[in-house]
Amino acid sequence: MAEIIPFRGVRYNLSRISNLSQVITPPYDVIDKNKQKYYYEKSPYNIIRLEYGQIFPQDDENNNVYTRAASEFNGWLEQEILFREEQPALYLYEMDFQTGGEQYTRSGIFACVKVEDFDKKVILPHEETLSKPKEDRLNLLRTCKANFSPIFGLFSDREFVVEETFKKMTENPVINFQDEERINHRLWALREGPEVNSIIDLLKNKQIFIADGHHRYETALEFSKEMAHQKGYNYVLMGLVNLYNPGLVVLPTHRLVKNLVNFDLKSFLEKVSTYFYLEEFPFQENNKDEAFEKMQKSLQRIGEKGEHAFGLYGGTSSFYLLTLKDKKIMDQFNLDYSSNWKSLDVSILQVAVMENILDIRSTQRKNESNLTYKRDEKEALEEVDQGFHQLAFFLNPTRVEEIITVAGGGERMPQKSTFFYPKLVTGLVINLLPVDK
Repeated sequence: MAEIIPFRGVRYNLSRISNLSQVITPPYDVIDKNKQKYYYEKSPYNIIRLEYGQIFPQDDENNNVYTRAASEFNGWLEQEILFREEQPALYLYEMDFQTGGEQYTRSGIFACVKVEDFDKKVILPHEETLSKPKEDRLNLLRTCKANFSPIFGLFSDREFVVEETFKKMTENPVINFQDEERINHRLWALREGPEVNSIIDLLKNKQIFIADGHHRYETALEFSKEMAHQKGYNYVLMGLVNLYNPGLVVLPTHRLVKNLVNFDLKSFLEKVSTYFYLEEFPFQENNKDEAFEKMQKSLQRIGEKGEHAFGLYGGTSSFYLLTLKDKKIMDQFNLDYSSNWKSLDVSILQVAVMENILDIRSTQRKNESNLTYKRDEKEALEEVDQGFHQLAFFLNPTRVEEIITVAGGGERMPQKSTFFYPKLVTGLVINLLPVDK
């Protein structure tokens, strides 16, 4: 099964960079151009300059976003803005955060993981990915030969080996800071010893599910094949978290529909009522928030009972709750998927509503011509109110047990089925290739 190894991490030198919140960022794929500019301006040593650099009109083969990243990276190492650990380590990592009014602590490890083809069923993708070019990430990896951001991986361990290791830590963390989102980060370097061996042995019997970073993993796999003639290029940096960790929070990603020709909400609701019970939540301008909250609470209660439902907003003065009448409805669509896949809320919405009623199929999903995604409910409502989208569908989060059964069975969920909050940050620890064991 999975092979993980300690590695000589590259980290910011705290004697040169005292405030890590000035140089750490979220993953590149959630950063727009405005945020990119913001991070550039925060610090001349912000990791954005390596992971997601600016592109200029005069860029050419010798001076471009990739060559500049490599030059900056090497320069920061020479200036000791960054330093490489003398000894390999596994890095224990904790995050304290709040969501939904609750406080959580999520713990895991940073390690180098041997890349494997998906058909070996050691590293498993858990959802379909949207079509976007991987050439950009591959060019960055070729030029810099480093993993600046970790892939988010999940493993299953009911014995809580990693969590128990944290309880044995008596040393102060090598990193301890709060970022701009008020999330606390703590990192320990765990060097050779029985704890390291127990974690390595644990993962030998485990599969790893990719929670976030499918494109980066596929890029690392391709690069390892290009460099197969050299040792140490067949590993990639991962942040690994136990599926049963109490701090593993999965949030939903909501669906927004646009560009429907001759769309009529009343006609759509009539068609939807074939498969779903409809409950209306009317509102006036002065109680819209109250009505939305009421609909959301009803949606949550239905999900807690193991039933399937969605919230709906079509820009009128009502919200709607759509509750599936019968789980057997999915059988009529002749799907080549397991019953576990067909029981996912995201699958039911995709097949019964998006494909069967709205005719939004794989091509439209891939190029996002009719379907986009939002994690923030208020932003989704605004998109409809401002006329940028015609419909907003609100979902319950996918349960961890569903992820295990579907991905463990070798199937991929529909894209954007899960949002593991918070994402792993970029720049906390970097893996320099080739891996030096």
